[in-house]
Amino acid sequence: MKKEVRTVVYDEELRMEAYHFEGIVQPFPNHFHEYYVIGFVEDGARVLSCKNQEYTVTRGDVLLFNPGDSHACVQSDGGTLDYRGFNLTREVMLDLAEEVTGRRAPPGFSRNVISDEEITCCLRPLHKLVMKGSREFGKEENLLLLISLLIQRYGQPFEHCVPECREEIEQACCIMEGHYGERICLEQMCRCVGLSKSTLLRAFTKSKGVTPYSYLENIRIGKARELLEQGVPPVEAALQTGFSDQSHFTNYFNRFIGLTPGVYQEIFKNVEEKQNGLAK
Repeated sequence: MKKEVRTVVYDEELRMEAYHFEGIVQPFPNHFHEYYVIGFVEDGARVLSCKNQEYTVTRGDVLLFNPGDSHACVQSDGGTLDYRGFNLTREVMLDLAEEVTGRRAPPGFSRNVISDEEITCCLRPLHKLVMKGSREFGKEENLLLLISLLIQRYGQPFEHCVPECREEIEQACCIMEGHYGERICLEQMCRCVGLSKSTLLRAFTKSKGVTPYSYLENIRIGKARELLEQGVPPVEAALQTGFSDQSHFTNYFNRFIGLTPGVYQEIFKNVEEKQNGLAK
């Protein structure tokens, strides 16, 4: 079987992460991100579930996830996955959208899986430039062209991509987002929003695409990523984000991100060391 290689870099000029996974067999459970994901499949075939729809993604397919899009995937051909992708925060996407459209409004992608040769032709060389640490302006040029094409062909107002939610569901989200570092009791949360346990579970899952507990775990992983990027040790990041122990935290982080907390943190240590070296 092909050797598994996972490479992640952070481009400080473009302010985004770039992933290159080769020989991957790991399935990814149903989850979501608080950032945009733009990626493409270089090799392999996977079954992707996204927002209650199922796709078979193969070589050449481009994947587009808005913040909050719940998705999961598993290998379907008995082989491995080669994948390149970018993670862009909402703020970075806002800046890019304003640059290419003149309006500061977050875009929403209308489709999660596309086959578009022109977009792939922008995406692949851009990713290679980022991975090799290029400092030429052609890198930024490719990014702006890519975002322009995506918004023009597959963009819509972001709010159109967000499921309409009942007030009680949003209240439940606020509780979890405000208390993710604490032990949250389902019964207490139900009392606060005025729903029974079964009603909350059904309504929340239909609206968000994940269960309330999965939503909470995603919030915790997102906050842990921010702490790791700031240099907080993994053990402390686990405690601050409500994980019961370091093993639990490491397992969840690897399942959702595809890297251990320590490896993820090294990316940002290398960036900081590089910046400090340039400043001297």
